[in-house]
Amino acid sequence: MNTCMRIAAFLLFVCPAAADWPNFRGPNHDGISSETGFAKTWDAKLPLLWERQIGDGFSSFACVGDRVYTCGTQDDEQVLYCLNADTGAVIWQTPIEESYLERQGGDGPRATPTVDDGRIYILGARGTLLCVDANTGKIIWRKRFQHRPQWGYSGSVLIEGNLAIATGGESDGALAAFDKVTGNPVWTCSRDLAGYATPYPFTFEGTRYIAGFTGNAMLIAEAKTGRMVWRQPWKTDWHVNAASPIFHDGHLFVTSGYFTGCGLFRLRKDGDKIAADEVWRSKVLKNKFQSCILHEGHLYSSDQRALVCVDFLTGQERWREHRQKHGTIVLADKHLLVLAQDGTLRVGPADPQGFSPTATAKLLSGRCWTVPVLNNGKLYVRNLKRMACFDMRKR
Repeated sequence: MNTCMRIAAFLLFVCPAAADWPNFRGPNHDGISSETGFAKTWDAKLPLLWERQIGDGFSSFACVGDRVYTCGTQDDEQVLYCLNADTGAVIWQTPIEESYLERQGGDGPRATPTVDDGRIYILGARGTLLCVDANTGKIIWRKRFQHRPQWGYSGSVLIEGNLAIATGGESDGALAAFDKVTGNPVWTCSRDLAGYATPYPFTFEGTRYIAGFTGNAMLIAEAKTGRMVWRQPWKTDWHVNAASPIFHDGHLFVTSGYFTGCGLFRLRKDGDKIAADEVWRSKVLKNKFQSCILHEGHLYSSDQRALVCVDFLTGQERWREHRQKHGTIVLADKHLLVLAQDGTLRVGPADPQGFSPTATAKLLSGRCWTVPVLNNGKLYVRNLKRMACFDMRKR
């Protein structure tokens, strides 16, 4: 083996390939990336690798192998894109359904593609659920929900075992599960109004469950059967329940915006159902569409009012930065990557004593409400019409 081959083999050993980011909030549904070794300080501008107009939408990104999947609008249609991660070149694009216009919040698709076993799953803002071949973009199966919430279907598809689970609402099922290969219906749970959040999976005392944030409640369904085992009324103005819940150590955290706030529930088995004791409830966090990050016992969020750190078990506020609201956050290598709604990125340690950024960069202009994704040293961001890929690999 020559010297170059030895070096290459060594690098492969000490620098394993980054894990894929196959769905909204990543492989563990928590907004936490396994990336390490990325740049946390820089002297000049963060290098732009490529950018592309993709049309109106709020979809985030799924990254698998050398491909990136997201959604936008083109020629009066909502479109699912498959892009080359290194160049941004379009490999294929597939229409989802007709365009979606919503002038108050913004036009276009809201959900993020979900990648699983060679297939892509996406829910359009008007209610078309597609399963698409990941290599070709060819549609494998299609469903249509009929109970669109006021600001459009927004929850991404959850893949749980052999099931594809989405939020249909009312007669379509607040949670609706399909065979992920054939599209055949398997179960529905509840006839609550459709919420805006992605179904969230967790394991409690050996059983797998799905938490569904509907338009007026938080419910828990048994993953295999769809049987509802718990329902907690959760009223929010205009039925906007959009933030992902968080399960940790027997506790379920819930948060909404406007005047509702947040709460923590301690779960316990009650026969073949679940009971819950309220641990605390307050307005310390008000998440309209942003989801929290839980790290070492603390919640971090850029909600409708500020960038905030809150103790998970007590609800006690640790710190608050008022100039940062309506942002989105991912966590990687114990660092927060905070993207403000004006397109400014700040990177700094996740610290319950305060947020001290080590680097700042203006990445985009316009409205930036989409959570960024860090994968394989590349940071993917977007505003309403354009996406960009920046190089965060250390020099």
